[in-house]
Amino acid sequence: QVQLVESGGGLVQAGGSLNLSCVASGRMSERTFSTYTVAWFRQAPGKEREFVAAVSWQNAIPYYADFVMERFTISRDNAKNTVYLQMNTLKPEDTAVYYCAVPPAPFTTPQTNPSNVGYWGRGTQVTVSS
Repeated sequence: QVQLVESGGGLVQAGGSLNLSCVASGRMSERTFSTYTVAWFRQAPGKEREFVAAVSWQNAIPYYADFVMERFTISRDNAKNTVYLQMNTLKPEDTAVYYCAVPPAPFTTPQTNPSNVGYWGRGTQVTVSS
């Protein structure tokens, strides 16, 4: 089994920043983790879960949703089994629960559809006040 634990959420004013972390454990050894694309999704109240960003297993190539507009940066540290999401210039519409996710198998390209996710974390709340 794979466990994903998010942290770093909180309450911040519009224009502020947060740095989310996602740590993988369970059957995710360092060598295994490096073979998985890791993604962040978010879900606001009353809305569907949506793709935010992903970092590929090969060469750590980042992918972003259009609404990110260069405000967020995703990165990974395979030695720590950790993926980060640095969020700057936050807006009230960024308020949501942010989830870390990996696909059911390694060596896959980033998927933006939540139905293709194999494992989810429990999420971390991000609240941006105006």
